[in-house]
Amino acid sequence: MTEPNMDEKYKTYAEFWPYYLSEHQKPETRGLHYFGTGLGIALMIATAILLDWTLIPAALISGYLFAWIGHFFVERNRPATFTYPLWSFASDFRMLGLWLIGKLDAEYAKANIDAS
Repeated sequence: MTEPNMDEKYKTYAEFWPYYLSEHQKPETRGLHYFGTGLGIALMIATAILLDWTLIPAALISGYLFAWIGHFFVERNRPATFTYPLWSFASDFRMLGLWLIGKLDAEYAKANIDAS
């Protein structure tokens, strides 16, 4: 699945989700996403516990840094965040959650995408 041209932008999140999955086919890319998202969550929790608001930029940077490394150097594609920032952000958490509960493979199968 490829990025739609400007006239074919995804109009619903349901249309976007299979595209998002297709941009994360390699396990290494997903692993970098999980690490970055997990680190971002941990830093946000630390922010709340310590009331140290200076950790917020580190939380955001860590989440995106590891994901973008995966896209540029492993998957060799353009991060969906550049075109669909909110849906991509939500999908990072959805992908992580589905992986944690063992249901991500079923999502790939439903979208008919090889994720090996």
